[in-house]
Amino acid sequence: MIIEASIFDVLIPATGAGKAILAAILLGAGAGLLGSFVVLRRVALMGDAISHAVLPGVVAGLIYSPERSPLFIFLCAAVAGLLGAGLVRALMSTTRLKSDTALGIVLASFFAFGIMWQSRNQESTAGVMNFLFGNIGAINAADLKMMMLATVLLCSVVYVLKRPLLVMSFDEGFSRGLGYPVRFLNGVFYFLLTFSVVVALQAVGVVLVSAMLITPAAAAYLLTDKFGKMLVLSMAFGVVSGITGGVISANVNGMPTGPVITLAATLVFAVVYFVAPRHGVLAKIFRTAKRRRRVRRENTLKAIYQIQEAGGFFHEDVSLIELAAKRRNTEDHARKECAALLKHGFVELADDGHSVHLTPSGWKRAMEMVRNHRLWELYLTNEANYAEDHVHEDAEKIEHILGANTVKQLEKDLDFPELDPHGKPIPQPQIPDSRLLIPDS
Repeated sequence: MIIEASIFDVLIPATGAGKAILAAILLGAGAGLLGSFVVLRRVALMGDAISHAVLPGVVAGLIYSPERSPLFIFLCAAVAGLLGAGLVRALMSTTRLKSDTALGIVLASFFAFGIMWQSRNQESTAGVMNFLFGNIGAINAADLKMMMLATVLLCSVVYVLKRPLLVMSFDEGFSRGLGYPVRFLNGVFYFLLTFSVVVALQAVGVVLVSAMLITPAAAAYLLTDKFGKMLVLSMAFGVVSGITGGVISANVNGMPTGPVITLAATLVFAVVYFVAPRHGVLAKIFRTAKRRRRVRRENTLKAIYQIQEAGGFFHEDVSLIELAAKRRNTEDHARKECAALLKHGFVELADDGHSVHLTPSGWKRAMEMVRNHRLWELYLTNEANYAEDHVHEDAEKIEHILGANTVKQLEKDLDFPELDPHGKPIPQPQIPDSRLLIPDS
């Protein structure tokens, strides 16, 4: 114990600001670590229920420990949280109640009991507001020791049980098939979740602690598909949020710690929500715009092919007026569409400047679009029993997303057809020789 005390004396800062920063780091690390599992398991409300269920334990710790022993308060809160989690599991396993209903009952009942108990013992429970709404500035060295012990315990257990906890987060049935003790692991998970809630109590409070479990992990979830990286990012976002909120709360009057830390975490999530490279709003907007431009290009290529097909492939060039009529647009709009095709090397502009012809790559892509369209129409009529006059609109959408393997499978299933339901030839996947476009006279 002497060695432990000396280690804590070295690690714990002497100043109040230093203690607040260390508390914010421990808060972010513990909540972010367990929050990743909470998000993956889709039990966000369980964190909220446990955070409210610990209130009677906090009140008990304040009443029965006049010297305000952090260890005693911590243990009482942990016992209350575990009792709440166990009651939720019991309600779900012994009744027809769903998880949200059981969580709502336990959350409201435990919180109401804690408020009532505190109201009848107001003199003994002075300072309970720090646990309700958080006050990172009120955390002392003894509190930090408990937070450090709990955080080290959390990180150690998660490191040892990372794989089984991860597998169980996705599929408990599969976990049983692998031989994992699912019931025991569930108990461990809720034990750790309770510990992470208790660690965060004095920093963000009972009311808002669930936000620190969910928001940093949700932001990390939008940035990566790798769980190890998600753990690191979630902890980092939690630490950044805790430090930012703690510093603002300490330096601005009238800014309670819990709400400020929560809003800092929300700001981090909002930034990630917009700028995440794969799942962010801006990335989705750019991908949607890019897909629409690609579809327009492919529709224009298909229109050029169909114009040439209607003329028996007698001429290579297609006038912009013909293309505009086929696309039901103006000539200026057709010129803009052809400019996009020219940029991608799909067409070349004729000498007169008023007509275009397909390049080999343009021919290849145009034939792919027409083939996809007509194969899908034939599939719908032959295999899905669609009427011939009801397949065009569906094929207009599907033709742009059919992959090469799917097209090969369609051709195989349809016995390599040559005609679509309307009697039009299905192009073969090769680049035609321009010399063969003009039929023999």
